Amino acid sequence: MRILHLITRLDRGGSATNTLLTVAGLPAPFGQSLVYGRTAEFPQLALALQSQVHMAELPQLVRSPSPIKDLIAFLKIYRLLRNERFDLVHTHTSKAGLLGRIAARLAGVPHIVHTPHGQAFNGYAGRVVTALFVLLERWTATFTDRIIGLTDQEVRDNLERRIGVPQQFVSIPSGIDLKPFEKGARDVANIKGSLGLSPSTRLIGAVGRLDPVKGHRYLLDAFAILAPRFPDLTLALVGDGELLPELRSRAEHFGLTDRILFLGWREDVPDLLYAFDLFVFPSLSEGMGRALVEAMAAGRPVVASRVCSIPEVLAGGEAGYLVEPASAGALAAGIETLLQDPELRARLAKAARARAQQYSVEAMLRKIETVYHDVLKSRNGNGMG
Repeated sequence: MRILHLITRLDRGGSATNTLLTVAGLPAPFGQSLVYGRTAEFPQLALALQSQVHMAELPQLVRSPSPIKDLIAFLKIYRLLRNERFDLVHTHTSKAGLLGRIAARLAGVPHIVHTPHGQAFNGYAGRVVTALFVLLERWTATFTDRIIGLTDQEVRDNLERRIGVPQQFVSIPSGIDLKPFEKGARDVANIKGSLGLSPSTRLIGAVGRLDPVKGHRYLLDAFAILAPRFPDLTLALVGDGELLPELRSRAEHFGLTDRILFLGWREDVPDLLYAFDLFVFPSLSEGMGRALVEAMAAGRPVVASRVCSIPEVLAGGEAGYLVEPASAGALAAGIETLLQDPELRARLAKAARARAQQYSVEAMLRKIETVYHDVLKSRNGNGMG
């Protein structure tokens, strides 16, 4: 059973990790290949997989609209699918999902599965682009066998916009490796010391791509509101991306360069999470939020945006404190509420740790394997099985 996975990019992030874990974890008889778009920095898992799985970069497959590159990428994908005999194509993320599914349909691939890894319906990409995206998703759904949502809310968002029909959808949370969190608490004082902080420093932090849609601008502005009220408070941003220069400049503008840590990508994220007194997730649009679930697994009290599937992950606010998105004031108020209420922090942290257990890698792989078997045994593919 030959399966081709196609993703827009493998840069660090939830969609890439989810895809790589699927390719790495599914057993025989699935023979899997992976084609990915332009990638600036390979995750460690991708480097480890290179010797085990056929992987190929397609430089013309880029995230932003680019008619010439998009056409070249489409033709290359189509040629590959015509020359190779794949039983199933599984596309990941929006651009790869559109180009890959159309190419697979035209090339006669019998079965198509798509995982959006979130949705672009909130309008942050612009009203016209969002409307066009919805129309294209409606069309490509007509020849897609299964669409995998990361949460029930993501599935509902698609159906409300008349993308696909209920029987095409299945909800499969993105798998998180929970093993790093099984040994429990770390030496927090030592971890804070490695960051140049005293053990008494209160540390709030976020983990993720420094990308506009992740809402870091609002977090930094919220910290500027809180900093005068909490002189022992420090903010740590773990990650990298296009917004880094702007965020550094903003920190300098507020006179907070000595209280905001730009840590870049780190391999010791589980340890850092245990050092956070509070985890903040200010995203403006999110499929599920791997970093969010990791923080929950570490038993961190969470403040997060009430947007997309985040409330579902946080059990409607039982496992985290929800605030309005795109509002520095709301974010600052939420953070302040938790900083001043240790009982609330403890209650949310306990609930978060318990809820995180349902997001294991093993559970994800079992469900994806079931989807593949169901699709592959169907007589007719491309949305008609």
